[in-house]
Amino acid sequence: MHYFRFLSQSLGALFRGDHRPIVRNYRLSSRELGRKVKVTIYRPPILPTQNCRLLLCLDGQDLPRMDMQGILRSHYRKYPSRPVVVVGIHAADRIREYGTAGRPDYQGRGDQSTAHQQFIIQRLLPWLEGRYQLWPAAKYRATIGFSLGGLHAFDLVWHHSNRLGSVGVFSGALWWRSATFDEDQPDANRIVHDYVKAATKVTRNIRVWLMAGTEDEKEDRNNNGIIDAIDDTIGLQALLRAKGLKSDFRLSYHEEIDGRHEPATWGEVMPRFLDWWYQNKT
Repeated sequence: MHYFRFLSQSLGALFRGDHRPIVRNYRLSSRELGRKVKVTIYRPPILPTQNCRLLLCLDGQDLPRMDMQGILRSHYRKYPSRPVVVVGIHAADRIREYGTAGRPDYQGRGDQSTAHQQFIIQRLLPWLEGRYQLWPAAKYRATIGFSLGGLHAFDLVWHHSNRLGSVGVFSGALWWRSATFDEDQPDANRIVHDYVKAATKVTRNIRVWLMAGTEDEKEDRNNNGIIDAIDDTIGLQALLRAKGLKSDFRLSYHEEIDGRHEPATWGEVMPRFLDWWYQNKT
């Protein structure tokens, strides 16, 4: 029944010349999180004849505020032969479920981030693979996140690059610390920076897209004239380049002039991420 409904919708879209994605909501039980997780699926309006790319979006509840339907309508028109299924994973207790797996911050926040990542890898991905015709290779699969979700998305791809090959970090909360702020060492104890720095090299075949807005915040903890959101982002970029991600294809940074810490800004820059992710190099 599901297949025939899918086919009917696709044929209708084909005859209308309609590029709007079909949107459906589901709730998946998560043993890891002890709750049901709402996911919103945006899929091509025309039944694909080949495998689809997969894009997982943390904070899926914010995608309507970014006009994800409008973004994908333009994207499907631009790349008609390379379809993508977009999955918005709705958040619950972000401050506990997002973070760095196995590394809660100094206040114990992010203590459920391991469970959240296990849900994605062990429950969500197999469910999606059984429902949609997806490319199995990690290079055709990406995760994106916003603010604290951006931190979590990076950590997810860093640790599971065999399943998810690319990440988009939008205004990432890269300040996440293992110890309280130290005025004498204002840039110390940032968890992601520390574990990237400790890595011998980035041997994983990952791709990283980083973004920050000039109006993300006003704080400047080290008084160098650069707001922390940008400082943390370009600092991570420098570490990744030092560890082997040297080409723009592997690592890209976008700074949005007048960009704010809000879905409207992230929606405006989303097409930039999608175009970067769709580059054809291997």
